[in-house]
Amino acid sequence: MEIKKDILWRVYLCFLGMILLGVLVLGRAFYIQRVEGSYWKSMGDSLHLKYMPINAERGTIYSEDGSILSTSVPIYDIYVDFGAGGLREKGGYRFKDNVDSLSLCLANLFQDKTPEDYKNQLELAYKNTERYYLLKRKISFDDLKELRSFPLVRLGRNKSGFIYDIRDKRINPYVLLANRTIGLSRKDSSKNVGLEKTYDYLLRGTSGQRLMRYTAGSYMPVEGAEVDPVNGKDIITTLDTYIQDVAENELMDMMVNNKSQHGTVIVMETATGKIKAIANLGIQPDSSFTEDLNYGIGKSTEPGSIFKLATLLSLLEDKYVTINTPVDCEGGRKYFYGLKIQDSHLGTGTITVKDAFTRSSNVAFAKLAFEYYQNDPMKWWKHLDHFRLNKMTGIDIVASAGRPTIKNPNSKSWGATTIPFMAHGYEELVTPLHMLMLYNAVANNGKMMKPYLVSSVKEYGIEVKKILPEILVEKICSDETIAQAKECLRAVVDSAHGTGHRILFDSAYSISGKTGTAVTALDNNGYNKGNKIYQSSFIGYFPSDKPIYSMAVVIQNNKDSKRYYGADVAGTVFKKVSDHIYRRFLTKSQKKPLLVDSTLYSYFGMKTDLQTILKGINISYQDSIQSGAWRNVNLKSNAAQLNNPSDSLNMAFVTPNVKGMGLKDALYLLENKGLTAVVSGRGKVVTQSIAAGTNFTKGQKIILMLN
Repeated sequence: MEIKKDILWRVYLCFLGMILLGVLVLGRAFYIQRVEGSYWKSMGDSLHLKYMPINAERGTIYSEDGSILSTSVPIYDIYVDFGAGGLREKGGYRFKDNVDSLSLCLANLFQDKTPEDYKNQLELAYKNTERYYLLKRKISFDDLKELRSFPLVRLGRNKSGFIYDIRDKRINPYVLLANRTIGLSRKDSSKNVGLEKTYDYLLRGTSGQRLMRYTAGSYMPVEGAEVDPVNGKDIITTLDTYIQDVAENELMDMMVNNKSQHGTVIVMETATGKIKAIANLGIQPDSSFTEDLNYGIGKSTEPGSIFKLATLLSLLEDKYVTINTPVDCEGGRKYFYGLKIQDSHLGTGTITVKDAFTRSSNVAFAKLAFEYYQNDPMKWWKHLDHFRLNKMTGIDIVASAGRPTIKNPNSKSWGATTIPFMAHGYEELVTPLHMLMLYNAVANNGKMMKPYLVSSVKEYGIEVKKILPEILVEKICSDETIAQAKECLRAVVDSAHGTGHRILFDSAYSISGKTGTAVTALDNNGYNKGNKIYQSSFIGYFPSDKPIYSMAVVIQNNKDSKRYYGADVAGTVFKKVSDHIYRRFLTKSQKKPLLVDSTLYSYFGMKTDLQTILKGINISYQDSIQSGAWRNVNLKSNAAQLNNPSDSLNMAFVTPNVKGMGLKDALYLLENKGLTAVVSGRGKVVTQSIAAGTNFTKGQKIILMLN
């Protein structure tokens, strides 16, 4: 009996304990649900729901002529929700009925897997009910458009489970064209360069938000829970794609042929300061060239003789000299405190200041600056300060802009020989853009313009900001000084003794400017023999009477470069670029009159082409026959006669005479007859290996030599 009571007591005690435990559990559950419910619910949501940013569409960068220089194109990541209700209903019949044809279409589109591989991949993901399965990354809009027509996918998101996640990819359609100036847009915007960095605050827009749910190891979007981003604004640059293209092509051609290290071409609109082109090329380890640095804006160097314009303006403005003042060049060699300054051409005696500038005499400008400023160096320094050669240019690529170094008379680096060496372009560091601003100010009658690269900002095609030209210095010197400086700059090209005459004089328009050939140290090893290399420069403007464009060409040569004088290297590039610009943009009224040429020229080509050319250059002509597509033209004294070509043109397996033809016409004629042409040279055909009028066999080779 006692044992029974003892057992019952224990049973009752356990039962009571279970009741108390149940009450405690229920009480705790009630407390968690009613009192702490909102806290734990938010914590659960934080583990499974998360707001993620939606990047705004980055704005586009345009050239002034409307071409796209940098833009964003959409790319798509493709996901599949294999837990979608419409995909799994009724045993997943939609998936099973379409998986074979879908796999085949995917394999044909992406060409990266077999249909069997795609089928196995899709079936495994379906079996595991993957909720946000990554199928493909970075597909184009065209690929997406085709994908949406595939079996199953075309049924829509709920029935197929296919999800398209859009993002942007930044591209430069012109690739190399002004690449360093336009810049790079990276995921980390702090690493951007060029305009992409400077105007990132406008281009990037405002990010949106999307609610994402964490499911099966990955996040998938929650439909209807997103805040749309605000797209970035577009910027319109001052660059012109045609001028930029010819600048880069001509710079590339010179640098490749002359084995140069790096170079830049900057074209500025004289009246406004707009940068119309800026080409920068540097040699790479594999001997190719690319836009690796912004040499025109970001690299300061010793300018050499192009700096003599600053010295000339100072001397003229202080009225120490006129351009007719005589100066003794002392045979082209002079020592200053034991340091030699020498001209490139020895033997020059007493000449005028104008001739000294035209011939680029280092001795003359060193002597003049030393004579008038050695005892009052601050007076000269104030001129250089007024020319803004010691200040940042202000161009709107702040992070890339090079800092100039113009010695101050109060600095420790100032020495007894500083003035004569600075006077002809040494012991100072400036960028090509600094010097171009000075030359442009002379061309602009003394008004120095701020250089700039962006002319307006647009939002959805509507202009929201207009950037106007800005004057930095209203007058760098007097009109009298400007007139004398212009005369000297023009004489550099026009005078028979001018350093730019041989290369630049033969033009349909007038050019003014200054050559420069600066000695620089190879790998910072000093200026000793064997370490010297040369920087070739030409800065000027055109047409001389009414300047429209100013241009700087600065090229750093190599020890293997065959040419190094400023006119031969930089002057050649200047003339080729300016020729292109003149033909394309400047008015016919500025052209020189066509001179009568009594030399007899003979050409051969298609009648329609010859007539178009003759009309275009205003040369009258007479056509002696009415039929046939080919003509032989004789041109003399600005009059042309079109004659009937050889009958061999119309005779099968008889070699025609293609001498005097351009390559296009010659190839057209020969290959239509059945000959295979092998070409050597450029220009017109001067010899052909199979004589005209002789028979040939179909497929026979004929060698053409061009002039």
